[in-house]
Amino acid sequence: MLAAGGISGMGAREWAIFCLFGIGAVIMRGAGCVINDLWDRDLDAQVERTKARPLASSALSIKQGLLFLATLLLIGLSILLSLNTTTIILGFAALPLVIAYPLMKRITWWPQVFLGLTFNFSALMGWSAITGEISVPALLLYAAGIFWTVGYDTIYAHQDKEDDAMAGIKSTALKFGEKSKIWVGHFYAYSLIFIILATLSHIDSYLTPALLLLGGGAHLIWQLKTWHMDDPASALRIFKSNRDFGLLVLLAFSVISL
Repeated sequence: MLAAGGISGMGAREWAIFCLFGIGAVIMRGAGCVINDLWDRDLDAQVERTKARPLASSALSIKQGLLFLATLLLIGLSILLSLNTTTIILGFAALPLVIAYPLMKRITWWPQVFLGLTFNFSALMGWSAITGEISVPALLLYAAGIFWTVGYDTIYAHQDKEDDAMAGIKSTALKFGEKSKIWVGHFYAYSLIFIILATLSHIDSYLTPALLLLGGGAHLIWQLKTWHMDDPASALRIFKSNRDFGLLVLLAFSVISL
């Protein structure tokens, strides 16, 4: 939306790409989850929240999981090949990160960073799909997405910190401990700053940055104030509320030229 210059800059081509990316995001998010569950089926069986997952509980076989993964990847590939060359190259470049991410929780306390690097590749791909290139705003959005992901996934990881510690799973939730709110607050602040910088580097209006600062900033502050770190239900609720932050960002980008 930002690359196109808001809703008023969206023609038939841009709307088609927007829809394709929506479908592709769901497909590849699913593929990432399957890869994660294949790698982690033994670890998931040791964690209360995840032990009932199909692969961890053996409700589905590894063969069935691989078949489903192949189906998702083929659908994702068909969408990717309909885009321009730069975007196709970026799509293939992201695959090693998608495959390797689940291993990170075994070797580093910072797996959330690798999740951010992986899932936010879509910022680069979406930009190149519209413009045919990677420019400064796209890189700033990528950085913003990484910080945002580290923040909200740290909150998510607080659901399982006791089970993770016993199973030997590493996470930023365990790394930061009681200082998690401070760390998440910094990550959220950097994310918002980079989103605003991306906007200012691409448009001349101050309306969108103001909406981002007031709406998005207020929502992130609300998250930090209402999140109870030792309550798994609170962690899940606040994690899910990041959907609302994403919608606020989309709304701010949509009114760029209005």
